[in-house]
Amino acid sequence: MDRAIFRDYFRRISGFLDSNLLNRGFNGGILYALNGQVIYEKYIGKVDLRKPDSITATTAFHVASTSKTLTSIAILRLVQENKLSLNDSIQKFFPGMPYEGVTVQMLLNHRSGLPNYLYFMSNLKWGIGPDKKWNHQYATNQDVIDVMIDKKPDRTSSPGSSFHYSNTNFMLLASIIEKVTGMPFPQYMHDHVFQPLQMTDSYIFTMADSARATPTFTYNNTYWEFDFLDATYGDKNLYTTPHDLLKFDQALYTDQVIRKSLLDSAFTGYSFEKPSIHNYGLGWRLQLLPNGKKVVYHFGKWHGTNSSFARLIDEKATVIILGNKFNRAIYDAAQQSYKIFGEYGPGAETDSEEADSSKKSEVRGPKTEKSKTRKKN
Repeated sequence: MDRAIFRDYFRRISGFLDSNLLNRGFNGGILYALNGQVIYEKYIGKVDLRKPDSITATTAFHVASTSKTLTSIAILRLVQENKLSLNDSIQKFFPGMPYEGVTVQMLLNHRSGLPNYLYFMSNLKWGIGPDKKWNHQYATNQDVIDVMIDKKPDRTSSPGSSFHYSNTNFMLLASIIEKVTGMPFPQYMHDHVFQPLQMTDSYIFTMADSARATPTFTYNNTYWEFDFLDATYGDKNLYTTPHDLLKFDQALYTDQVIRKSLLDSAFTGYSFEKPSIHNYGLGWRLQLLPNGKKVVYHFGKWHGTNSSFARLIDEKATVIILGNKFNRAIYDAAQQSYKIFGEYGPGAETDSEEADSSKKSEVRGPKTEKSKTRKKN
């Protein structure tokens, strides 16, 4: 890249972030790239706000629902290898599972109509002991599946009829990967995704990783403790860095991960019931702008985590902002900065579906500041 062009991008991004994010209590890592070349990178704040440890380029952040992008690619890789089909029903993998008519593709594009486990696990008081207190057990993917088979919580809609964002979909996809490969999901992702792409600082969190996991905090610096839904994965629990996400992003421009036709299907909208620029592909959010521009992205939100990972494919630009101290400004800053690279307008409204929140009354666990802002998208 010409040095003058590089300097111009750096100046514009730096000035924008100084005014729209860095002055708003941001704690985390930022990376902007063009054609794979980093043009802006910054790390601000502490890994643990209770300690003097600074965030660096190797600090792995929980990216919450941004995890869905990698779960999707892992599933599509198995489709490419003819180990499963997008038309497979969930009963093929989970005998006894109710909810007939749901396919793997419907899990990927959130058209399954399955209820969101964040809600029904809380409403069914999973993990509540006779004393009406949390027994400090952590629900696993299998625990959620067992509840679905046993309790049969109501659907939100009939399969294939409409878009309903549900974390249950991607939790099940991770469990399907385990069924198909015979490997634990964290191990499969390490061996078949992270290691080949040299994503050396990335991992799928399990409770065994509690000591090394980057903690998260509320907006007013209170530590956000784990709760009973912190052991499920597929829909969340990818810990990664801006640099590792850039490696993933760049691999998607090649055939290294999956063939182009499958990737194109992931970046295609499937839900058009309501007129909107917002849509959802197979594990990726989309903004389909009137001028023909397309933003391929995902946000994440869980406890004190906020993440934004966007791909502006026309320009081959990448926007990555990860934080471990709750800060809604991350989403707006990321989205408003797209126009630095092309005709993306003044910035569309953030998709309301990003705020897929558990209600305060459904939260369980130690009484900390987290009960004020429990959420995950």
